[in-house]
Amino acid sequence: MMQILFLLTSLMKNLGFIALIVVVLNQIPSFSKLMQKEKYTKKDIIILSLLFGVLGIYGTYNGTNIDGAIANTRVMAVIAGGLLCGPTVGIASGIIAGLHRLLLIPFGITSIPCAIATIISGFFSGLLYTKVKYKRKKAFTGFILVVLMGIFEIILILCISKPFETALNISKSIFIPMTCANGIGVAILILLIEDTIDQKDKIAASQAKLALEIANETLPYFKVNDSDSYEKICQIINKNIKSDAVAITNTTTILAHVGIGADHHFKGQKIQTKATKECLRTNKPIVLRNADDINCSVKNCPLKSGIIVPLKIGNDTIGTLKIYYATENRINERIKSLAVGISKFIFSQMELTKITELEEKARISEIKALQAQINPHFLFNALNTIASFVRTDPDRARDLIVNLSSYLRYNLKSNNNLVSIYKEMSQVMAYVEIEKARFGSRLKIEYDIDYNIDILIPSLIIQPIVENSIRHGILPSDKNGLVKITAHQKGKELFISITDNGVGIKKEVIDNLSSINNNHVGLKNVNNRLELLYGEGLKFKLLNPGTKISFKVREVKL
Repeated sequence: MMQILFLLTSLMKNLGFIALIVVVLNQIPSFSKLMQKEKYTKKDIIILSLLFGVLGIYGTYNGTNIDGAIANTRVMAVIAGGLLCGPTVGIASGIIAGLHRLLLIPFGITSIPCAIATIISGFFSGLLYTKVKYKRKKAFTGFILVVLMGIFEIILILCISKPFETALNISKSIFIPMTCANGIGVAILILLIEDTIDQKDKIAASQAKLALEIANETLPYFKVNDSDSYEKICQIINKNIKSDAVAITNTTTILAHVGIGADHHFKGQKIQTKATKECLRTNKPIVLRNADDINCSVKNCPLKSGIIVPLKIGNDTIGTLKIYYATENRINERIKSLAVGISKFIFSQMELTKITELEEKARISEIKALQAQINPHFLFNALNTIASFVRTDPDRARDLIVNLSSYLRYNLKSNNNLVSIYKEMSQVMAYVEIEKARFGSRLKIEYDIDYNIDILIPSLIIQPIVENSIRHGILPSDKNGLVKITAHQKGKELFISITDNGVGIKKEVIDNLSSINNNHVGLKNVNNRLELLYGEGLKFKLLNPGTKISFKVREVKL
């Protein structure tokens, strides 16, 4: 009993040294960065295999000799490596530590079974890498695996090591202390290293929170069209991220510069630096490590490092966001990621402002296409939907802005000309994506469109029917809605139908389509145009539930 307690104490001390090594490693940025990677390169795998293999060797060297055997913490590092870094690292570190034990002098009667058990431990820990995701489960799994591998090792020792009496005495002496120390050690190592890995998520969450706060503070200034807006936006960014200077440019001129260097980098000045011009040309962020990279023409300029990020609307780069520091080499991955995130919020808000201005112009000028085809409530609701996503999901907000821009652009440019059905459907899809963002899972759209349709159709002919199906068919229903759009060409004719499973269109609406009220003005407009062009308008079929609206277009070759 005393020997078991002595061994347990000795092994726990060994565990403490290994845990201390891991704590020190966690403070090294390169190690933290390596452990936070989503995927490992071959070089990373080699480094990690050597690291956990060497920790396994350390566990062997600091073990306690028992009748030619070594009570050790070798398997602790191997199992931790496999569970944390995958099968390749688990197997490789197991081979490294196992071969070391096999070649260790003096050889010892347990060298072969211990080497085999170490390699097998690395193999099984690696297999469990993809099975166990959460760190507490990994820690528990590591403990259980230690117990199982400990039993396996004892069986090997009893089967292989000679003489049997010595092997039996060794097994009785080392099983309990080694299992306890290695089980606890694996759990501690996994928790320590997983805390380092968790820092990535914590940093990402912190950056997202900071970017949202900046977006929230800057949003009012994008709504005000004056020359001081960009300066106020730069002040907010500079204050929140604790940089030394922030600037925003368009493609030719500095719009605002706040912070150090403002005496010679000022609003209205033409862009001078090659780095900014390169960013505008390539549409990619550029990191400035030192003053030479910035290449300011003014001697003793205080700007020593920075990052330049493009600002885009759609596919067009319209300017840059520049963040500067007064010391060299300040731009790390965290700052780069934050700068890119802030730039996304800025150009999302720019696009939102552009759409808001378009809405105002449309209202003032009373554009005929918008009067006939766009429900003002739809535009208002779409903008509100986009505004809500700006803060919670800026990428989604940007996509919706692009959809709304495409939708409005198509309506503004369209006239009575005939267009390809694919061009028409792009406008329909833009409208549908906006509606799906508003109503979520309540609305589902299916498309069944033939390929290679060569018949032209009137522009703005499908979307008003789809809008009618959603507004008057799906939304009044208390069930999830489905709208299906089909287009099939048969010879010189194209058959188009829009089917929904909503509440169904009222018979009086169909009977009085020519004198319909404003609630169905889209259907009236479409029906009139079809009758004028082809002598035949819309056809209605009442379903249970829902409505099918169809029409036919005759051939006009592209």
